Amino acid sequence: MLMTQDLTSIKEKVKTYVVQTAYSGENEIKDSTLIFSEGYFDSMGFVMLISFLEENFGLSVNDDELIEENFESINAVTDFVARKTN
Repeated sequence: MLMTQDLTSIKEKVKTYVVQTAYSGENEIKDSTLIFSEGYFDSMGFVMLISFLEENFGLSVNDDELIEENFESINAVTDFVARKTN
């Protein structure tokens, strides 16, 4: 089981990436903001997000995992990374 410290670290990295990539203010995107349906990321942003996760967390995303539920928010991405690295 991942420790809270690890989850916090994952979430901080993911949030920093999302905020910088979406060119928005840190207070604009919350952990539960739906980054795709609210227009912060598009399909190219999705591809870049997958590359970021694979490079920064040493994981491999399978085709069957490319579903909205895994990537719709910072919380969802954090949970996905935690499951993949656990």
